[in-house]
Amino acid sequence: MLTNTNTMLSRAIRYYTRSTYNHISIAFDSELQEMYSFGRKQMYNPFIGGFVKEDTTHKLLQRAQCLIYSVEVSEEQYYTMREKIRYFEQNAPHYRYNFIGLFGVAFNIEIERKNAYFCSQFVATVFEEGGSRLFEVKPLFVQPQHFCHVPSFKREYCGTIEAYLKGLRAVKKTQCIA
Repeated sequence: MLTNTNTMLSRAIRYYTRSTYNHISIAFDSELQEMYSFGRKQMYNPFIGGFVKEDTTHKLLQRAQCLIYSVEVSEEQYYTMREKIRYFEQNAPHYRYNFIGLFGVAFNIEIERKNAYFCSQFVATVFEEGGSRLFEVKPLFVQPQHFCHVPSFKREYCGTIEAYLKGLRAVKKTQCIA
């Protein structure tokens, strides 16, 4: 899922990338309950970041514009990717946001830091280590908007996260009516 939260940091990144969506997360369910990324850990401080389990009930995300894509992976790839996420969860305190790596992307310089990722680097790494190499470049050069051009990705939704989740609940209610 790509998002535009319209925060100050998001606007700064958008100024450079000229792209509407400047954050990406990886989700393992359509309800977005199992969604992960590298981003801010505190609402009002974008400089304290690291591995996060995204909370779609948080007002910052609820009003965010998003693009949701789906992709089919093998059972083995899915399992490997989930294991990678579990590893990040278990070791979350050791990981931090790769702010310096963002400058590497901007200037096309390879800046690899131990235990540090930015969002698109993280998502590309999870796919790559899961057996799906999506890009010709290393994950540390991947930007969120690059995911929009992956041929195997199917666009499922465009709009606010809040509207997407309301739509899911409405569909579930309709399915339950006898």
